[in-house]
Amino acid sequence: MSSILLDHCVPKPLRRWLPGEAVRTCHEEGWDTLLNGELLRAAEAAGFEIFITADKNLRYQQDLSSRRIAIIELPTNRLSQIPSLVGALLLAIANAPPGSYQEIPLP
Repeated sequence: MSSILLDHCVPKPLRRWLPGEAVRTCHEEGWDTLLNGELLRAAEAAGFEIFITADKNLRYQQDLSSRRIAIIELPTNRLSQIPSLVGALLLAIANAPPGSYQEIPLP
């Protein structure tokens, strides 16, 4: 079981497709106002292993080279498209070494 944090921009209902994972949201952690760098630092300090985002600019705005948290980027945050991404997302979660960055493509 992985400890997963969902970014502000990721629909909360995504967690229903991640059974067996410990999934929390930024809101649940009280991190609603934290921006990317602060949010990643807080997530790592809290022991999260994986950060799921739909923010396409994260990798360009942050120096991710020293991060311990694995980051998975969804191609969209549209809830209607999330079911088609679940298989690839579960595979990415299973193969997410610390500090990695993975993009899930649109099917």
